[in-house]
Amino acid sequence: MRALLLCKAPLFLLVATVTSGCNIYYESKAEDMVERHMQAMVHVEGGEFMMGNPGGWSVRSDTIPVHRVVLDDFYIQKYEVTQGDFELFMAVTNYESSHDRYEAKRDENPDRYASELPAVASWKDATAFCQWLGKQTGKIITLPTEAQWEYAARARGKMLRYATHNGEAIPDETLAAGPSPYTQEYEPQGDMLPLKPGSFPPNPLGLHDMSGNVAEWVNDFYREDYYEKSPVQNPKGPESGREGLKEGHEARVFRGGYYTEFAGNTTVTRQGGSQAYSSYIVGFRCAAQEAD
Repeated sequence: MRALLLCKAPLFLLVATVTSGCNIYYESKAEDMVERHMQAMVHVEGGEFMMGNPGGWSVRSDTIPVHRVVLDDFYIQKYEVTQGDFELFMAVTNYESSHDRYEAKRDENPDRYASELPAVASWKDATAFCQWLGKQTGKIITLPTEAQWEYAARARGKMLRYATHNGEAIPDETLAAGPSPYTQEYEPQGDMLPLKPGSFPPNPLGLHDMSGNVAEWVNDFYREDYYEKSPVQNPKGPESGREGLKEGHEARVFRGGYYTEFAGNTTVTRQGGSQAYSSYIVGFRCAAQEAD
């Protein structure tokens, strides 16, 4: 499958790819992609905020207690990384997903892997993409920390229950409506799909889809009780993930809600999943410590 991807160039480039090789086409596309991703980095001024569920924003016990956090400045992407960009990264680097059923899942639900939709990637895949982006630019680029993600989703820590332009969840106006506010379906079936990133207005910082499209991986390991012991200054999560998972599958945090929900897509929603598995409902965006 990956070899076929390396040689799938548009018909009008057929002569060039035959004489010069498929990689030239993809390397050129990758250069354009890198520039586009860096241009989409939004500067977030650091500051202090109270992280976590202030009451009534989530039914999950892992969103409490509310705790004080102070962050330095950082950058974060406006949009979720698309499947097309993720597959371009895989093509130019010969990267293979950490999920051993990635290709099988792709064949089972090809519509979910459409190039314009949010990427279907494991935490390891998302980390590899962001680190590669950093190598191309000489920047320190990773997944955002959990604290950075929430601070940005809440427009520098404001009391915004949803990451929308007005903090409200209005079906099909500020975010897409899901089939049920209580569904816990992790692998939606049928024709349910997320939307193209940027389909709804951004939050006050100009960031799109941090509520209600796909959930997003962050850098931190996941432990339910981490908020009880989180440090104040630039927290980076616990030293290890939730116990009980096999080696290589330590739990990482994914934040926000996803397209099978509606009411649960708040800025404090957090869950944990194996860092090696991908899911239809989880994508990612990158963050940088410095950017042009």
